Amino acid sequence: MTSCRICQGVVQEFFDFGRQPLSDAFRRPEDSSEEFFYRLAVGVCEQCTMVQLMEEVPRERMFRADYPYHSSMSSVMRDHFTRTAHQLLAAGGQGEDPFVVEIGCNDGVMLKTVAEQGVRHLGVDPSRDVAELAAGKGVRVQIDFFQESTATAIRATDGPADVIYAANTICHIPYLDSVFRGVDALLAPDGIFVFEDPYLGDIVERTSFDQIYDEHFYLFSASSVRATARRFGFELVDVERLPVHGGEVRYTIGREGRREPAAAVDALIAEERKRQIVDITILENFAVEVKRNCEALTTLLAQLREQGHTVAAYGATAKSATVANYCDIGPDLVPAVFDS
Repeated sequence: MTSCRICQGVVQEFFDFGRQPLSDAFRRPEDSSEEFFYRLAVGVCEQCTMVQLMEEVPRERMFRADYPYHSSMSSVMRDHFTRTAHQLLAAGGQGEDPFVVEIGCNDGVMLKTVAEQGVRHLGVDPSRDVAELAAGKGVRVQIDFFQESTATAIRATDGPADVIYAANTICHIPYLDSVFRGVDALLAPDGIFVFEDPYLGDIVERTSFDQIYDEHFYLFSASSVRATARRFGFELVDVERLPVHGGEVRYTIGREGRREPAAAVDALIAEERKRQIVDITILENFAVEVKRNCEALTTLLAQLREQGHTVAAYGATAKSATVANYCDIGPDLVPAVFDS
């Protein structure tokens, strides 16, 4: 891919992690011949500043029926989503018969609280197993990918949504144009579209290269989100820094002219400009730090092995796939990984 998925501008590649497997596909040794590989490389659009992957993995390969990640597994995230549900209802669910839609509801951890408040809701998720877990919690769920056609159908049966929410989902979707057209079709005139995803500023500052993998097609900044929202008649009206998942930002988007943007929006964009987080030189320096960190990690692991120590890993996360494969960390350095 050489053109931006958002604005068709030129995308300048700044790092190539090489050949990588799917991050959430845990193959048995006897099934290794079925492993799917792709080139994991990342670039920045010279026009709209959106940071994005250079190659798209088919969505059906990533978000399949047996998708292994369950949001409810973490007590930290359970608490986070309970708070989030109450915040969303306070911000956009106070009208008569409010309707809340979640894109990528996973196992229903957030919508469970919405359902318990007696609020009309719908979760949309393409992965059958997690959708069935959500349904088991009393959450109304539709097994599907969210796009313009999905949103139009929901509007026809349920009416407009007062709140559309997504957590760690919007950055997964290369076809953002269809998502925003879907939000446009479904969102009530004064409704809000709220989503939270890993923040480019934190990734660059902390050299968090493990945030770059197949599912994270976009690495958002406030600047790139505002530019994208405006292309579809929306405005970025609020931002909130979040400590979860290594540093995220929650973006609140409304229809143009309907809500006054909070001061936090201009403040974060000004900070991004000062730090130049989408400048190609800064991103190329980030790439240098990635290589340096990888070398330091493998050197440390080799030294520990030579000293007679055994290193085991806890948590077979999607993020760890990038680290293990790019840094070539195999069973000689880490013989075991433990996860539920």
